[in-house]
Amino acid sequence: MYKKIVSLCFLTLLIGCNGNSQEKKNNFKKNKISKVKKTDAEWKAQLTPLQYEILRKAGTEKAFTSDLLNIKEKGIYSCAACDTPLFKSEHKFKSGTGWPSFDRPIKGNVAFDVEYKIGVKRTEEHCAICGGHLGHVFNDGPKQTTGERHCINGAALKFTPTK
Repeated sequence: MYKKIVSLCFLTLLIGCNGNSQEKKNNFKKNKISKVKKTDAEWKAQLTPLQYEILRKAGTEKAFTSDLLNIKEKGIYSCAACDTPLFKSEHKFKSGTGWPSFDRPIKGNVAFDVEYKIGVKRTEEHCAICGGHLGHVFNDGPKQTTGERHCINGAALKFTPTK
């Protein structure tokens, strides 16, 4: 009987407590000063529905669906919303995750913030110019370079080959 009471109290306590993910807020969008000022309607008119969902609503595309995933030619990956150069092709690598991955961004063009959307701390990446959501950065990238894996939604990017 004692075990049942303790178990019931523990379960009630567990369900009744707010988790860390419910208390933390993503302050990036509130505190940033975007250099691109557009209304929600203007973004919807400019972007495809998938780009809008990812860049403006922090969505995620399905793994292995991006046209940019297997591009091997030299070039620049820019923000699909404002054309800011974000990643160089020489820093792209095959991570096997299903999203374009890079070991580093172009300095100053990507902003970072912490988010708890799935209940754990993750570093979210945004275009530093328009604030568009790009993806997340993890510490399981190539050890011989930065050790970082910038896991980016392909729909948030556009590729421009270099000559």
